[in-house]
Amino acid sequence: MRQFRWAVGLAVMIMAGSVLPASAHHDHDRRPAQPDRIELPNGWLPEGITTDGKNLYSGSRADGAIVKIAIRSGRTTRFAGAAGRVAVGIDYDRRRDVLWVAGGAGKQVRAQDADTGKVLATYAFPSAGARFVNDLTVTRTGVYATDSLSKELLVIPFGHGRSAKLPAAGRARIVPLTGDLQLAEGNNLNGIVSYGRSLVAVQSNTGLLLRIDPRSGRTRQVDTGGTTFVNGDGLERGRGVLYVVQNRFNKIAVVDLDRRQRTGELVDTIERSDFADEIDVPSTVALVHRSLFVVNARFGIASPGTAAYWITRADARR
Repeated sequence: MRQFRWAVGLAVMIMAGSVLPASAHHDHDRRPAQPDRIELPNGWLPEGITTDGKNLYSGSRADGAIVKIAIRSGRTTRFAGAAGRVAVGIDYDRRRDVLWVAGGAGKQVRAQDADTGKVLATYAFPSAGARFVNDLTVTRTGVYATDSLSKELLVIPFGHGRSAKLPAAGRARIVPLTGDLQLAEGNNLNGIVSYGRSLVAVQSNTGLLLRIDPRSGRTRQVDTGGTTFVNGDGLERGRGVLYVVQNRFNKIAVVDLDRRQRTGELVDTIERSDFADEIDVPSTVALVHRSLFVVNARFGIASPGTAAYWITRADARR
């Protein structure tokens, strides 16, 4: 297998693309070549990743900057951040061509233009205590975000019909979560994905998968036969399976959920040796064709402000 990489240079001009050298793995189905490793700028502090099918988008916890990477060509565009801004979870909204970005401790979600990075709207979720807006998912009915410090679902509802307009900032609301979710010390709800009218989230500290009714806020633990996913971070839906990134364990669990998300079975595990290149605390994952692209968040690394960061590919298996 020919190995080669794409590098996202520090000198990438803001709002402008540049073509960088690349090397790739060749899929058996003759799809366009896909890179095994994509370098990110030193000090990037990545956490979230998403895709529109042709590009990858990764945000920075340092200042909320976002890098857009064309998977086939390696062309990159860097969207500027701002002092005090953070990008944690990120999801692409195809209907609006928008990136929805979780703002961490800033208690907000941003809608940003996927072509320019311009902040189009900011949705605030004030609270009396601390809040950490960790991850989010876009559905036909709205945007749903997790707060890792509370029993609350953060919601930005869309208007009815086929309108692609962004909701007014005042429409953001908070839905209390009831049922099986019990808060524990550390990070609670983290990654979240949509399954029709339900949501599925992972509780990082307990390793539980939880089904959430986005209208009532009622939560139900997914019965996984005693298997837990401690250090669960980003979630991604695949072909009939759910991928659960377990960050500090350096692996991705592959879970088969029943069609009503009541039960789940661990059917495979993508281990450290299964990745095309080194991984170091992967946080979130984006599925493109038959490849999983994972961000190496490198939580706990010495000198994170100058450390190296990258994206690593693995075969999706399913």
